[in-house]
Amino acid sequence: MRESFFRSMTWLHTWVGLLVCWLLFLIFFAGTASFFRHEISLWAQPATHHLPHYDSTQQNETVKKSIERFQDIAPNAESWRVEMPTERRPSLLLMYSEKPAEGERRGKRHSEYLDPVTLEALPEFRETRGGNFFYRLHFDLHYMNAITARWIVCFATLFMLIALISGVVIHKRIFKDLFQFRNGKGLRSWLDAHNVSSVVALPFHIMITYTGLVTLIFMLLPQPAEQRFEDTKTLRAERYPFLAATPETGQPLKSIALDTALDHYFTNSGDAPLRRIVISSPGDASATIKLYANAQRAVQDDPPSWMYSAASGELLKTHNVTLSGAENLYGGMIALHTGRLAEPLLRWLYFVAGLAGCAMIATGAVMWAKRLRQKLKGDDKPGVGLRLVESLNLGTIMGLPAATAMFFYANRLLPTELVGRADKEVLAFFVTWGVFTLAALFKSDRLAWLLSAKVNAIVWGLLPVVNMLTTDGNLVSYLINGQWVLFGFDVMAIGIAIGFLVQAKKLGNTKAAPATPRRQAKREVNA
Repeated sequence: MRESFFRSMTWLHTWVGLLVCWLLFLIFFAGTASFFRHEISLWAQPATHHLPHYDSTQQNETVKKSIERFQDIAPNAESWRVEMPTERRPSLLLMYSEKPAEGERRGKRHSEYLDPVTLEALPEFRETRGGNFFYRLHFDLHYMNAITARWIVCFATLFMLIALISGVVIHKRIFKDLFQFRNGKGLRSWLDAHNVSSVVALPFHIMITYTGLVTLIFMLLPQPAEQRFEDTKTLRAERYPFLAATPETGQPLKSIALDTALDHYFTNSGDAPLRRIVISSPGDASATIKLYANAQRAVQDDPPSWMYSAASGELLKTHNVTLSGAENLYGGMIALHTGRLAEPLLRWLYFVAGLAGCAMIATGAVMWAKRLRQKLKGDDKPGVGLRLVESLNLGTIMGLPAATAMFFYANRLLPTELVGRADKEVLAFFVTWGVFTLAALFKSDRLAWLLSAKVNAIVWGLLPVVNMLTTDGNLVSYLINGQWVLFGFDVMAIGIAIGFLVQAKKLGNTKAAPATPRRQAKREVNA
């Protein structure tokens, strides 16, 4: 009975992991990069590299100057929005929406990035997705309907959770194997690598998988909300009360009581810096001012916010200022998943744990293929399933890092004024990944892995050089000027290149075996 149970759990662990492993690798890979999405966006936007650290004590003055700028350039806009600088995003972002024309749902949107001190437009500001591409990719998958993509991601995540739980059940020496890695032992080494990468960050793997499902819980299980609310519109009105439009009066707004609203905010927000300011219908007497706090390190997803009358400065509504136990739990889980609460050290721990998750998925997929190839006898040829798994392993595990590097190359090499520039960066990513996968379908042996490792080493190793040739900065100047994000990016690229060089050297050092089918298979297994 006991042995039958463990065999069932082993079968379950193997197949729920294998069926979605390549999608899970993409989700983990993009999600891990997303922990540094603001840093990636900073690197991708050289116009912001010279901006100094923003002093949040100047927020009052910055907000007032921003509103004055809106009054000059868009007095009749439907809304104004100010995104304040943060520790991780040094520029000031101003956005406004025109009133929609007849028959249109939304008006045209405009945005500009400014120096937060001088409020001058940043020169040569380039269109780019930056780190937001990886953030959206890890749950929207790009090039497909967002809702469909999220359902697919949720099913894959559920499979991941089942694989984790069944893996713990079948792991008889879970703590002992944490400290055991036998190098050069063929299939045993792959199993050890899979065990170590799984166990060393097991709490993170379970947390990130479970909270990933929680982030989309209302899509997965809408029934409780449907019982509580009449329809989706009513639910959104209670969950996001500030989104409800205030009917315009047709009377002009004489002046904006910004000082009154700001004074009340800073008195009641616990000195939390501002994150965002939104003024709706700024030219009408019904205009409202919405002030959103920067929750900073709080374990909370949606920040506290206050709504005021723009005409009088009177407080109209608050949102997320006081939370129930359920709201704290839900918001805390989302904050844990996104890592928004993380300071640099914790963010790096998130990143390393995410890499361990990628390694766990990759080693599991490779191990399955090697184990099946080891069972081949004599003149047996690998079946279509095995060849497909080996090809997808190579195309995904080696293709995604190369595609990411090409995304960064496109950011640096595409003309700044190119129309649809951000989409071209994304296209470079998917074309590179597609080329790797297509090549893997034709050849996925050791030589193909060796070539892929060398290509990755080259593209990542040359990235700091291309950055130096296309911008005003380089590794040395970043170090001298204390631009640690940019310095860290170049160091990371060099580190990744070295990692692939080590892998290429290991792949190239395998001794030749006699050219018999069985020994050829054994040689590939023992690599």
